[in-house]
Amino acid sequence: MQSNLENWHVGLQSSRVELIEAQLHGGSFSPHRHDTYTIAVTTTGVQSFNYRGDRWRSLPGQAMILHPDEVHDGYCIDHNGFSYRAAYLPPAHVQTVVGGAALPFLAEGVSTDADLVGSALRLIAMCSNGNESFGYQDALQQLVSAMQRCEGGQPTKRTVNREAVARVREFLDSVPEPGTSLLQLEAIAGYDRWQLSRDFRSLLGTSPYRYLQCRRLERAKQLLRSGLGLAAAAHEAGFADQSHFGRIFKRTFGTTPLVWHRAAQLRTIIL
Repeated sequence: MQSNLENWHVGLQSSRVELIEAQLHGGSFSPHRHDTYTIAVTTTGVQSFNYRGDRWRSLPGQAMILHPDEVHDGYCIDHNGFSYRAAYLPPAHVQTVVGGAALPFLAEGVSTDADLVGSALRLIAMCSNGNESFGYQDALQQLVSAMQRCEGGQPTKRTVNREAVARVREFLDSVPEPGTSLLQLEAIAGYDRWQLSRDFRSLLGTSPYRYLQCRRLERAKQLLRSGLGLAAAAHEAGFADQSHFGRIFKRTFGTTPLVWHRAAQLRTIIL
């Protein structure tokens, strides 16, 4: 499977939107999960995958909206394979629209809703066209509104400590030294660590621990791109050892650091 990846930067709380345009002919994606929404539209063939205990098939023109931190895979059902376009959308971007409400959650892995599919395509296209923050924000609002409608209407807003979660997220974005604990985050937030964990997941779609793991993975990928070796990158990013780094990397991206590193040098990724 070959895919072109690029990063697109916007002036929102979390700046990076990762785009991918991929084709798969034979083989499969290993089970993995992201700390972002997967916003994808199948362009050719039949894309099959397991998600939340069910098997799904996405046909051309259908949208896949996968919630953060949910395990999924991907495979071909025939020799024709499939292709798709996707954006990995940070939950922090979605929070700029929902303003403290729980993140939209679509239980089904595939949607044929015309508004949702169109909004997903527009968001991906806006990211592909260049760094136009205003246009991106408009596309983002339309997508989130479509997700909320497909979910069943505007979710009930509950009280969460947004400021405290923002402080903790900023601390985790700095990729602190190994040894970070909920007790330390409690001190930064200024309130109960367990309520903090619930609020963090409600606002950002994943736990503080998982969020930090993903930031460490991002740091490691940057170090690999700069020419550092696998073991050194794992150490500098805060992983216990190269083996630990490899396990977390594959669970998150569905491939090994070595395969990713070799492909990244060719400006493609093979999964």
